Amino acid sequence: MPQYKHLFFDLDHTLWDFERNSGATLAQLYTEFKLEQRGITAFEDFRVTYERHNEKFWERFRKGHIHRDELRWKRMWHTLLDFKIADNNLAHRLSAVYLERLPSQGKLMPFALEILDYCVAGNYQLHMITNGFEVTQWEKMRTSGIDHYFNKVITSESSNSMKPMPTIFAYAVEAAGASVAESLMIGDALEADILGAQGYGMDQVYYNPGKHAHEEKPTYEIDCLSRLKDIL
Repeated sequence: MPQYKHLFFDLDHTLWDFERNSGATLAQLYTEFKLEQRGITAFEDFRVTYERHNEKFWERFRKGHIHRDELRWKRMWHTLLDFKIADNNLAHRLSAVYLERLPSQGKLMPFALEILDYCVAGNYQLHMITNGFEVTQWEKMRTSGIDHYFNKVITSESSNSMKPMPTIFAYAVEAAGASVAESLMIGDALEADILGAQGYGMDQVYYNPGKHAHEEKPTYEIDCLSRLKDIL
């Protein structure tokens, strides 16, 4: 087994529990903006619809089809449209409050803190590669109490690149003073994290807690962060 020295983690869905944190934020918006009175009769419908549009617009953003500002408000705009609410101002207000409050949620994935402590105790150098926005991602890490674990935090904004492009991995490895052979990428996104790292020549750990079926061949695959101990 290779002797890794530098571990590059993804943030959202890997360490930071995006689903639970986003759901808690959306629940606040649903209540405060009285969306039930606007015709969205069930919160769960609102949440699922938003998450579907969020995923779709993030995919378009990663491929360079839309700009950041479009991503931020159009996912909410299209969510409202699905409920026949054509209110541009409401979409912008919901988007602004969502982005303001989301990073203040601090729920982490199971065993996230335990595995970070384990890696630090093992003298690994920890880094972050995330497609999220610079200010937002730093606030997420500070709020959840994990910012101090990482030596280098590489965002798509700071690197002027984005996973799965090889340029962001090259930027991260150089910033960390590492080599590809001693580096390991750990993430939940098969295309962005795993295939992106593969394309650059970096070993990867596919964190797949949902045990989703796929035909790719990551270096390693785990369904719980605690299983990183079997690799490191």
